[in-house]
Amino acid sequence: MPQRPNIILIMTDQQQARACGREGFPWDITPHQDTMAHEGVWFDKAYTPIPLCGPARVSLFTGRRPTSTGIRCNRITQPRYQKDLFDVLKAANYKTAMIGKNHTHLEEKDCDFWYQHDHQGAHTDKGIAGAERNSMEVDFDAWLGSLHHWISNKPTPFPLHCQSPARLIKTAKKWISKNRNTEPFFMHLSINEPHNPYQVPEPYFSMFRNEKLPPIIGDKTKYKEKGFKWEVTGKIQRKAKEDFDQKFEDYRYNYYSMCRLIDDQIKSLEEHLSNEGILENTILFFISDHGDFVGDYGLMRKGPGLPETLCRVPFIVKGAGIQSRKKVHDAHVNLIDIFPTICEIIGQDIPEGVQGKSLAPLLRGEEYPKQDFDTAFCETGYGGLNYNWEDQPDLDKYISPKGVSFNELNEYSLGGSMRMVRFNNWKLISEISGKQELYDLKEDPGELYNRIDSKDPAHLKIKAELMEKMILMLIQNEEPLSNVSKSSYPDKLKTHPRNFKSDH
Repeated sequence: MPQRPNIILIMTDQQQARACGREGFPWDITPHQDTMAHEGVWFDKAYTPIPLCGPARVSLFTGRRPTSTGIRCNRITQPRYQKDLFDVLKAANYKTAMIGKNHTHLEEKDCDFWYQHDHQGAHTDKGIAGAERNSMEVDFDAWLGSLHHWISNKPTPFPLHCQSPARLIKTAKKWISKNRNTEPFFMHLSINEPHNPYQVPEPYFSMFRNEKLPPIIGDKTKYKEKGFKWEVTGKIQRKAKEDFDQKFEDYRYNYYSMCRLIDDQIKSLEEHLSNEGILENTILFFISDHGDFVGDYGLMRKGPGLPETLCRVPFIVKGAGIQSRKKVHDAHVNLIDIFPTICEIIGQDIPEGVQGKSLAPLLRGEEYPKQDFDTAFCETGYGGLNYNWEDQPDLDKYISPKGVSFNELNEYSLGGSMRMVRFNNWKLISEISGKQELYDLKEDPGELYNRIDSKDPAHLKIKAELMEKMILMLIQNEEPLSNVSKSSYPDKLKTHPRNFKSDH
């Protein structure tokens, strides 16, 4: 791996991992991402630390689990940590840019360049070199806001160049061209789609409309079988929107078309890197913060539980020094592993308090301890105890007047605490209430048949094995920072330079 390569971290928002050609999706919605995957390294057992936007992004940049950062909801984003990724990049004299959605503790002063977009468009009328948005872009951003995170059943009434991904890629290209001779650089390119509002312009709106929608996992009866958190989410969504079920086809068509729009924009960025002559010395990460139900279980957006459709994320790395594998990598990885991986790539030590592990040997095709990557771990929950129907939840509390919008992220859907481990094809979920779920992901990828009470000896054995894995993961993911005085510590605690946990 070359010293001091350029690094571009591309993150989409709420992109479902299985919605891609390389995993068998029937439509051509990710052709360039699939090419990237086969030219580099891709993981189909990649997980978010928590399936919520802000907490997942804070964990990404601090390399720390949500229980360590203290960030478990979208409204609070100031974490506990010592150094984040941008601190390390600055110390290594990297030029840095944040382009797109932030939703973290980061501020404009933390980067050399800052251009922020969210789900209602640009945060400011100032763009590159102080240029103002043109009147069409101003109108487009206002139109986005008018959707109130809902669905457009018609093509977006603005051209492609007004769309946020196109504007972000345009900004990224300009910044790259301006800074190509001041290498190395790091860019966080944070694309705020295919997150709601679900809308897309032509030609994308019509691109797949003649195709039959692929099947969802379960239907609207299934969320009722998954327990209170799921049922209350479905009831809030349907109470807020009387036409909720009628809009499902528009929702899903728009979502997949948004994925294709994003894919085309990423392709144009990589072509720009090639034209600028810097692609060979650049590493590209492609990830998402978490998934979207896209209709699974009769639900929309995100919220309850730790299903694969929300927890598993796309994860591709390609570029300078990355050894192409052609086939998928079988390691279980997490977004918090990106920070220590970049530390190793740029020759910096992993800061104290980081819990992720460096993926550098996996990306280089070198030997690595398999047991450090044989289990996935994910968490969610705001804390406290679980609510139930006996608490007589006030659903209207999370529905805006006249049903303009709804909030599926609330104490009813996310109360309590929940942890998940995946080992091979099996998955165990444990809640604070003592409720547990056990799924065979090979035979039951939709997690519809809970085997936790099975008396089958094989199921009892795997349950015990996964309980052991969960205990180990909880120990390994304990908060590594201490409020004890340094003078109370031994002279030096033993650590691994890659944060591996196994004995070597």
